[in-house]
Amino acid sequence: MPDSTTSQRIYRLDKFIVPTTAREEFLARVKATHQILNEQPGFIQDFLLEQPHDDKSFVLATLVEWENSSFIDSARAVVKEMHQKTGFNAQETIARLGIKAELGTYQRIR
Repeated sequence: MPDSTTSQRIYRLDKFIVPTTAREEFLARVKATHQILNEQPGFIQDFLLEQPHDDKSFVLATLVEWENSSFIDSARAVVKEMHQKTGFNAQETIARLGIKAELGTYQRIR
């Protein structure tokens, strides 16, 4: 049975369908972002997962577990600052590379 600490945990689950030709560029950005997330307060663990989709693309799923929802906004701000400093625009890159994204924040079912 989950205790009060684990019952407050929140999960960010993002799923991307990525053309194989965009794999290295996109994965490098995702890894850089997750490196920053790993250093943030409230971070517990993350996973980068992939599976084949078809002959020309694959699915990349990212999962980050946070202590609770209060840590997500501050982590989001740090990532936004990193993107601004490096001139990276996530929406523009996703569109340019032809990536389909499904992003969401989830809570555990009790």
